[in-house]
Amino acid sequence: MIQASGITVSFGKKPLFENVSIKFKPECRYGLIGANGSGKSTFMKVLAGILQPSAGSVVLDKDIKVGYLKQDHYEYENETVLGTVLRGNPELWSLMAERDAIYAKEDMTDEEGIRISEIEELFADMGGYEAESVAGELLEGLGIPTTAHSRPLNFLTGGFKLRVLLAQVLFLKPDVLLLDEPTNHLDIKTIHWLEELLTNYEGVVIVISHDRHFINSVATHIADLDYNTIRVFPGNYDDFMIAAEQSREQLMSDSKRAKEKIADLQEFVSRFSANASKSKQATSRQKMIEKIKADMVDVKPSSRVAPYIRFKAKRVLGKDVFEAINVSKSYDGKPVIKDFSISITKGEKVGIVGTNGVGKTTLLKMLLKKLEPDSGQVKWGDSVETSFFPQDHREAMEPDADTLVEWLLRNSPQGTEVQEIRAILGRMLFSGDMANKSTTVLSGGEKSRMIIGKMILACDNVIALDEPTNHLDLETIEALNYALSLFDGTVILVSHDREFISSLCTRIIEVTPEGINDFKGNYEEFLEREGSDFYKRLTGGAILST
Repeated sequence: MIQASGITVSFGKKPLFENVSIKFKPECRYGLIGANGSGKSTFMKVLAGILQPSAGSVVLDKDIKVGYLKQDHYEYENETVLGTVLRGNPELWSLMAERDAIYAKEDMTDEEGIRISEIEELFADMGGYEAESVAGELLEGLGIPTTAHSRPLNFLTGGFKLRVLLAQVLFLKPDVLLLDEPTNHLDIKTIHWLEELLTNYEGVVIVISHDRHFINSVATHIADLDYNTIRVFPGNYDDFMIAAEQSREQLMSDSKRAKEKIADLQEFVSRFSANASKSKQATSRQKMIEKIKADMVDVKPSSRVAPYIRFKAKRVLGKDVFEAINVSKSYDGKPVIKDFSISITKGEKVGIVGTNGVGKTTLLKMLLKKLEPDSGQVKWGDSVETSFFPQDHREAMEPDADTLVEWLLRNSPQGTEVQEIRAILGRMLFSGDMANKSTTVLSGGEKSRMIIGKMILACDNVIALDEPTNHLDLETIEALNYALSLFDGTVILVSHDREFISSLCTRIIEVTPEGINDFKGNYEEFLEREGSDFYKRLTGGAILST
């Protein structure tokens, strides 16, 4: 259906990946994974025909349609939400525009009458009469109510614009569906809907995602971009982790045995190559060495490297951490949080969940005293010291031209030495000259690691995080997950990453339009209690931009 043949992409002298050949099979769903910067998005753009490779080609079967999730939220700003989705089928959209233009005329010429007959026939064949209904169903499934369908796209917030673009891709019903981080900015309910849709998708699905639960639920194969090439493993992400580890261990073992054999043979050659009576044997062994070297598989260093994250509090945390007493918050007269009270204590790991726009970040910021409630009050324990990871990196990293060393030094406790800064940067995978790069050129994942580095240096006893996994690769997510599980202070986080919440949180706060549910138990226990009702709750938050 779609095949990459000998694909190489280089930026300057360094190849991102080289001579990649892979055939994607119908009715298979591929999770494309790899470390930040390994070239996942670049490879997907090559498959979509947006980027030309340095060498090689992409071959499509005849009449195959390819759909690619665009990340440009601003291309259709003045188009209606429904119109943006309908544009996903350019041929049908063009036909609709021509049809509407002819019908808008007071009088039709004979030629236009003939043309409108042709258009109506084509329109019916292409499903034009059902198009708006199909587009509307997709939007409803993605949490965008009918009342918003006729509004311009620029009235939606960024996360909901992404949903419209996802609906646009799905509307085309492509044979090959390419999705780059489709779960970013989606809430748990909508991710669940997308999982079900993709699981039943009949074409080829290739998806990049940092959401482990999503990949495990959707993927039938894993396409691993590492060692400058792509290898395909059957199964989901968990299956891949086992198979990849076994494969690497086998390669390392084979390489070790081969090197030991070469060393034994080389010793004989060195001792007897000048001995006339044993020269033939020495020559024979030299040929054996050459054959072993030719057959050896070069075990290249993996691009998959995890940062070393550990959080330690410099001050012992008391029993009482946060207490909210009847706090309320409204925006433009609409209540978001209403008369909510809670007490959070030492050592709890609290996950705040809910659909987009219902007030999760608002609640978190009120608890952190970064946002004043309209009424009620928030009290902190005497020993509380907080570190905050914001959803918007701009809240933590000012737009300046500091080097990484300068920025981290300026945002570290007084008395922190440059040597400590460089050690933390190394642990966050910024080694050598990378420490002197400007903060203005950092990717989303790199900014996230810098903020984590700042939090490590702060040594606070309460850690709060708002969607920390959005820009992280799987290795960094797992490293952060593990570090938080070891932390003996209090953790409170907002996340749509179900694996992250499931493996970490001991208490779940669900924010809904009707109120807030406080569940003292882990995420799996919460889902068992709530059942399918949790997924069926309507999105009641604000989807319109202000």
